[in-house]
Amino acid sequence: MEIFEAMQLHDHEQVLFSYETSCGYRGIIAIHNTMLGPALGGTRFWNYASDTEAINDVLRLSRGMTYKAAVAGLNLGGGKSVIIGDPKTRRREMIFRAHGRFVDSLKGRYITAEDVGTSVEDMSYVQMETEFVTGVAGGSGDPSPVTAYGTYSGIKACAHEKFGDDSLEGRTIAVQGVGHVGYHLCSYLAAEGAKLIVNDIDEAKVRRVVDEFHARPIGNDDIYDVEADIFAPCALGAVINDRTIQRFKFQVIAGAANNQLDEERHGDMLEERGILYAPDYVINAGGLINVYGELSGWSPDRAKRKAGEIYETLTQLFEIAKEQGLPTYEAADRLAERRIEQVAQLKRTWI
Repeated sequence: MEIFEAMQLHDHEQVLFSYETSCGYRGIIAIHNTMLGPALGGTRFWNYASDTEAINDVLRLSRGMTYKAAVAGLNLGGGKSVIIGDPKTRRREMIFRAHGRFVDSLKGRYITAEDVGTSVEDMSYVQMETEFVTGVAGGSGDPSPVTAYGTYSGIKACAHEKFGDDSLEGRTIAVQGVGHVGYHLCSYLAAEGAKLIVNDIDEAKVRRVVDEFHARPIGNDDIYDVEADIFAPCALGAVINDRTIQRFKFQVIAGAANNQLDEERHGDMLEERGILYAPDYVINAGGLINVYGELSGWSPDRAKRKAGEIYETLTQLFEIAKEQGLPTYEAADRLAERRIEQVAQLKRTWI
């Protein structure tokens, strides 16, 4: 692939690579935009099929973090890092210490946290090598509960927009991926009386949700065909694509996964079919809010309250989409870009 062309496509500032022979560490950091503040974004540990796949992922994810921070009203830019390898390896300390040194080399332009395939314990190893890490033990910790609460609040906003009532009691909700975020999301949904249909590539996680929340399990591919009011993708991205979109019987898609649209045109297709889509980087901003709260000295309750404001943000976004005749994903992009442009226009004075 042509890396500079890929960076130019969405105006990325930097892409950096690091390799540590002693432990086999292979890491990539992408910084998309630092107009609002330092780039913050988690570290994803994944067994990518190729270097190209890893680069594409880190570019997409870092751009999403810029927009997520802007829409959430946070003074942060967007970045992301990926580690190429087996996320189930037990030899983690040296890999994540190597990653910490890589992060530290940027001297605060990029701040990392946990993401898919990484944990609070992994971030503790990173912290041995750099101060530019958040979501560690003793800090805000695992951001998953706050991400789930923000997603839950966003689902309620979607229900109000689509059905005229934000109650989820009796609503059938298909949750794809019941890991850290998906599990906590299911707990909120079940507490309100929603009927859950769930799947995950990890059978143990499915059994836990089935046992605790009386959910109905379904095969990984079959989830795209179920009759449900709401589909909540909480696993990996690109699940809204040419193969799946014609199978949907959902009225709402609102979940915590990043980059749910395989291509932007799939957002247009959802709009044409009358399926309400909550842009992923808007509804899943709770995790970013949680780690920003740690950096800013917020209490856990304040971070949770801020995540709850995703309800109002989505309500505003739906109004913009209707007023301007835009699909929701495009309205979200415009909201984010407008804030970045407004901050860029502010005059600076030398002190």
